[in-house]
Amino acid sequence: MIIRIKNLRLRTIIGVKHWERKKVQDVIINVEIEFDGSKVAESDNIHDTINYKAVKNRIVEEVEKSRFYLLDRLASHVLKVVMEDKKVQRATVEVDKPNALRFADSVSVYCSAER
Repeated sequence: MIIRIKNLRLRTIIGVKHWERKKVQDVIINVEIEFDGSKVAESDNIHDTINYKAVKNRIVEEVEKSRFYLLDRLASHVLKVVMEDKKVQRATVEVDKPNALRFADSVSVYCSAER
């Protein structure tokens, strides 16, 4: 089974330029979580699934307090947070930084992990 958290819009300090270290910027996070959903398909019990609200809350907490220089490091950190739940078999994270480049909507970093 796959759970997706789409377009989670957060604000954090991110970037290497002096002005980027002074004010929060927008980031957009997309997460895909794969897990064995056979038990929850039968039980309809929240304890047999991934609590996506709890995952979202952890991501919000971690991203909003982070002060990374690189988008790569932020994406890797979010992936680590998602993988904390032992039910997660595979996860992918994409972090977009809107308006990071002239003439482009955004720049994004995509990373994944599996058990």
